[in-house]
Amino acid sequence: MDIDASCSLVLCGKSSVETDTATRMKNNNVLKLPDNSKVSIFLQSEIKNLVRDDDSSFNLSLFMNSISTHRFGRFLIWSPFLSSTHDVVSHNFSEIPVGSVCVTDRQFKGRGRTKNVWESPKGCLMYSFTVEMEDGRVVPLIQYVVSLAVTEAVKDVCDKKGLSYIDVKIKWPNDLYLNGLKVGGILCTSTYGSRKFHVSVGVGLNVDNEQPTTCLNAVLKDNCPASNLLKREEILGAFFHKFETFFDLFMEQGFKSLEELYYRTWLHSGQRVIVEEKNEDQVVQNVVTIQGLTSSGYLLAIGDDNVMYELHPDGNSFDFFKGLVRRKL
Repeated sequence: MDIDASCSLVLCGKSSVETDTATRMKNNNVLKLPDNSKVSIFLQSEIKNLVRDDDSSFNLSLFMNSISTHRFGRFLIWSPFLSSTHDVVSHNFSEIPVGSVCVTDRQFKGRGRTKNVWESPKGCLMYSFTVEMEDGRVVPLIQYVVSLAVTEAVKDVCDKKGLSYIDVKIKWPNDLYLNGLKVGGILCTSTYGSRKFHVSVGVGLNVDNEQPTTCLNAVLKDNCPASNLLKREEILGAFFHKFETFFDLFMEQGFKSLEELYYRTWLHSGQRVIVEEKNEDQVVQNVVTIQGLTSSGYLLAIGDDNVMYELHPDGNSFDFFKGLVRRKL
């Protein structure tokens, strides 16, 4: 059996329920890609002799043994080389169980906000998974829950392995930073149908690839044997454990239940930013201080006039903090 890495999907389940689902999906050949290219579907049991043994391939068994969730991450789609994990889950949302995750070792059309596309290298943890939500007012906040789950998962794995503390920070709204350099990002998209929002969540995290910026293991390797460095599978397993806990809190009690931890993890408490506004023919610069988030997920700030404002990106700048628009509260 020869796998064409560019369009091959391997299905894997945590229990017999998910394994049966994988078998049915393979037999019915239900998974498609947006460009209608040919897809070859395999079960985990069919690729044992085809996965690389040089540690570069995602270890399906290691991941499955690391998770203990009830819903998220229990059904896995893996490909060694894929256009975009996000395209797989969003395009096949109705065909796969809610909470399914797609992982790849390399992707050549990774997606970001403002439709940015890039090639993701080996060593990067790249995955997308599905969530269903009913209240559209809180859908924009799910990216903050995901960001927090990623940072807490990294801490959790470091603790379990006895590694040095890695202080991954959140840059609002959806980037992850380490020592001033970007090491990850989150993308959430949604569609609406049957009275539910179908949310596809994509995450990229530099675990073992030092390019194009830095990675988690680059910070650890000087004081840690290579055999004990962070593994993508461990982080992904820890992520779903954290995310499932946070998501349940979020659904039951709202984002307020996570705010304190979120503010300890983000970069912006007390940050002073410049808001530019047009006043007739002149551009006036006003300085405001970030206080937190509003209920709708935008930045809450206070001006030097002690008036509270909600800050919105103007949509024209690559950096959210250049081109902020304020609205009085």
